[in-house]
Amino acid sequence: MSPASRIALVALMAVTPVFALATSAVAAPIVYKCEASTPIGKVSASLNQEVSATAPASVAANGDLTVVVDPAPNKVPAKVGDYTLKEVKNFALKVPVPANSTYVSSSLSGGSGVGQATVTHENGTLVLRLSGTLAGGADFELPTLTVNLKAGGSGTIESKLGGTSFTDPGLNFVVTAQTIIGAIDAPTACYPDPNPALTTTTIT
Repeated sequence: MSPASRIALVALMAVTPVFALATSAVAAPIVYKCEASTPIGKVSASLNQEVSATAPASVAANGDLTVVVDPAPNKVPAKVGDYTLKEVKNFALKVPVPANSTYVSSSLSGGSGVGQATVTHENGTLVLRLSGTLAGGADFELPTLTVNLKAGGSGTIESKLGGTSFTDPGLNFVVTAQTIIGAIDAPTACYPDPNPALTTTTIT
């Protein structure tokens, strides 16, 4: 692969959107470390995106609570240097069910430009997936995620993003770019670093 193609892939990673949670409905970025698998080997990048999240400050022991995550609108870049960004596909974002709580239900609402979005509860983790692709240059917004929980008997309930390493990612997707050697798919794994508490609810 030419140096120009390598630069294109690095730039592609740098502008690919990613989503993070913020506490008390205040938008704030969280940085993901990402690693793409390419024909020239691993390519690293950092990604960030603003999202707001809300949760109650306190909840009674064994009581019900709701965490709401609302990603901000975004736009897929149309170009990466001299190359066309064709699409982002196979998008999957993980949000663990917080400690000291029990999962009850979850739902998605709103969103635009993402086709069909689904959320599933898989072994203590919520996984938000997009069945379609995000075309280069397209405007989009992920749907709002609402999670209903039941508090435990004591302690705090802290919502956090999933992922601890490239081998235990909290975000996966594939980016496709048209380069001088043809279209290149780059499967990508990301995790938040640092990964602070996003919302904190005290069990009273």
